[in-house]
Amino acid sequence: MNRGAAVIAAMCAANVLTMIGVFAYPALLPTFVTTWDLTNTEAGWIAGIFFAGYAVGVPVLVALTDRHDARTIYLAGAVLAVAASAGFALLAAGFWSALAFRALAGLALSATFMPGLRVLIDRYQGPRQSRAVALYTASFSLGTALSFLAAGEAATAFGWPAAFAIAAAAAGIAAVIVLLLPPVQRERRPSDGWLLDFRPVFANRGAMGFILGYGVHCWELFALRSWMVAFLAFALALPSSGTAGGTAPALAPTMVATISGLIAMAASIAGNEFCVRFGRRLVIRRVMLASSLTAFGIGFSAGLPYLAVAALMLAYTALVQFDSAAFTAGAVAAAEPNRQGATMAVHSLIGFGGGFIGPLVFGWSLDLTGGGDAVVSWGVAFALVGAIGLLGPLALRLVPTAPPARRS
Repeated sequence: MNRGAAVIAAMCAANVLTMIGVFAYPALLPTFVTTWDLTNTEAGWIAGIFFAGYAVGVPVLVALTDRHDARTIYLAGAVLAVAASAGFALLAAGFWSALAFRALAGLALSATFMPGLRVLIDRYQGPRQSRAVALYTASFSLGTALSFLAAGEAATAFGWPAAFAIAAAAAGIAAVIVLLLPPVQRERRPSDGWLLDFRPVFANRGAMGFILGYGVHCWELFALRSWMVAFLAFALALPSSGTAGGTAPALAPTMVATISGLIAMAASIAGNEFCVRFGRRLVIRRVMLASSLTAFGIGFSAGLPYLAVAALMLAYTALVQFDSAAFTAGAVAAAEPNRQGATMAVHSLIGFGGGFIGPLVFGWSLDLTGGGDAVVSWGVAFALVGAIGLLGPLALRLVPTAPPARRS
């Protein structure tokens, strides 16, 4: 394995390991709703606050990667991830304590996910960098799959605190992997200016088109991931599910969510390849339209047999994830060379800001339409997600038209 491939493998592995705790709460959301007597809105707050914590930290932490080696920032984030997951396992006992520890976990991710991408691109240059970015971004989905799987299996065997204890250990291993990478020297320039001066990024129409579209994408993506297990559990409990007399363990909602993460990873990589061949704007606009139209009906499918609901959810996940890597690769490609960190900071701030609001609005919608006890309640919640998704193609109007990139 050459040095470039080793760097890609190391950063993808570290990214997956720091992701183990990210979806532990959504994987066990029905358990927490019952155990802590949460409303859907409160459950949505806990799911969404993770992404709010991310959005708060990311402008400063990612912008710092323009001035300092991102490896140092990543290591601090991994240590914080250990503390946040261990704290949740040992001390979370209700809405407020869970809210605090999930916010800290989100802050930790803001120091690892996009700074980790900067660790990668600082150490891997060349004509295939777009594919390296796509692989790293897609590893987020592999981490998502393993997060759902580890949480579901650990909670079943040992109780829900074990899910977060495993996440803490995984983040510690990620820190060791990144620590072994060689440092890089960041050249300080007199023109660096104020750290949080994002005006040049906002003036970059090409980058902002992808960034605003990413905000819409994250609203849809994280609303789906935060509520998928709860929706599948609701569908499974309906008389129409066709699972009377017990369900096969392989079809448990957490297992479907795990499979969805693997499908999402493949979809993200394939989506970037389609964008390389046919152009990012064209592919993203068509995929976002398709995913939005699917969202208008997916919630109302809960009354179908459970196998059909699970299959539709997997197909919907593939559509939502298909353009994920393309947004990030597009923003990186459109960034000014000395503004990559600042561009990724704005990209993550707006993206995960949408990721915070999406799960919260979803839970609020459930409470307003019957508390999620009827199919129509879930149908309306997903339809709201679809309506927001229609804004994505409009954002891409900011991106200048360009011919498809040559394959590398």
